[in-house]
Amino acid sequence: MFFRQLFEPDSSTYTYLLGCPYTGETVLIDPVLETAERDLEVIRDLGLKPTYTLETHIHADHLTGARKLRALAGTRIVVPAMERLQCADLGVEEGVPFRVGSIEIQPLHTPGHTATHHAYLVDDGTHRLLFTGDALLIDACGRTDFQSGDPRALYRSIMQKFFTLPDETLVYPAHDYEGRRVSSIGQERRRNPRLAGKSEAEFVAIMEGLELPPPRKIEFAVPGNEQCGACPDNVPERYRGPCEITEREARTARRLGDQG
Repeated sequence: MFFRQLFEPDSSTYTYLLGCPYTGETVLIDPVLETAERDLEVIRDLGLKPTYTLETHIHADHLTGARKLRALAGTRIVVPAMERLQCADLGVEEGVPFRVGSIEIQPLHTPGHTATHHAYLVDDGTHRLLFTGDALLIDACGRTDFQSGDPRALYRSIMQKFFTLPDETLVYPAHDYEGRRVSSIGQERRRNPRLAGKSEAEFVAIMEGLELPPPRKIEFAVPGNEQCGACPDNVPERYRGPCEITEREARTARRLGDQG
């Protein structure tokens, strides 16, 4: 399996590229609008073909690159089925594997950060990789104070869906703000300060006491991501550049597609 961990610095978002070595099919988990062209270039450089984008949830801190990648390269937009997004091409649900060539992705419904949040588990034959989205971060976890957040639901998702996995399962979060790239279930179970040895009531008290400011982009990111990465009219001018799909970009994408 081809694997790349890609980073977008403004929102500190990790995008994950998985590629099948047999069919060349790929999936980008949680792509970001600003780095859509970068992601396509990485796929092409590996000799693979853009195939799918896959969201963990409706993001509040950035616009997804899903719609732009579909326009540029014909990728199909995949989201949790319970999001009921008309702009999506496919929906995933827990208990039904999603296949990308030889890669089998197991969706896990993990509510708490949002009610429809999903994580994705992949066993490549050597390692178990868990893409936790915003539910579980390194030494932290996603917020529960906006959208459909619920700290009790998040605690149960982590304890029942994540912390029942083997210790050696690798944890790849959607964000890290301190330059860390990977953790493990064993590490998070033992030392995550919000979770290790904490009861549900203690966890709820921690989450309700965070008092964090709202994400900078929430007012346009949430409605935009409900349209798979469309840019609403209220996107500030300083963020609008990546919104446009220029004819030059479209021609370049078509040319690269013909070469592939």
